[in-house]
Amino acid sequence: MSGRDLVWALENSDLVVEQATLEQSIARMADEIRADHDEVPVFLTVMHGGLPFAARLAMELGARGLDLEFDYLHATRYRGETRGSDLVWKHRPATPLKGRRVLLADDILDEGHTLAGIIEWCLSEGAREVRVAVLVVKQHDRCVEGIRADYIGVEVPDRYVFGYGMDFHEQGRNLPAVYALKD
Repeated sequence: MSGRDLVWALENSDLVVEQATLEQSIARMADEIRADHDEVPVFLTVMHGGLPFAARLAMELGARGLDLEFDYLHATRYRGETRGSDLVWKHRPATPLKGRRVLLADDILDEGHTLAGIIEWCLSEGAREVRVAVLVVKQHDRCVEGIRADYIGVEVPDRYVFGYGMDFHEQGRNLPAVYALKD
């Protein structure tokens, strides 16, 4: 990767959200989600980035008595790059969504293009409602109109972030905190 490996990224980044803060935020989100759900939602994890967050959130929801029907999807605009392009579907959920409430779990809401495509697809499959839980929201005003998260863990600066599901050139997704590259 020629100088762009994870060691380089960590040496040129700031820790912006510690693990304890992330886990407290996920617990708070679970309380909010539990208060909003009186039926078993289809819990869709957006792969790969959403996996660490979704796993933790699912356990917190289970501890609060909310059962989930699990499935996943894999749609990406990044494919290991730092800038997005067209949405590519690698896997669509097998669980029928018609008439169901869907809870999407994703790592980050940046500009919202990927999320917009996913929500549109869920609704086209007959989902009655789509709610969105994201671990991280970037602080800026470039989000796709009408796209928002219903449940938000933390906000981060408008910088390239990685860790806790988010990657730096497909590395560092399993870091237990969130880092931001220095400007």
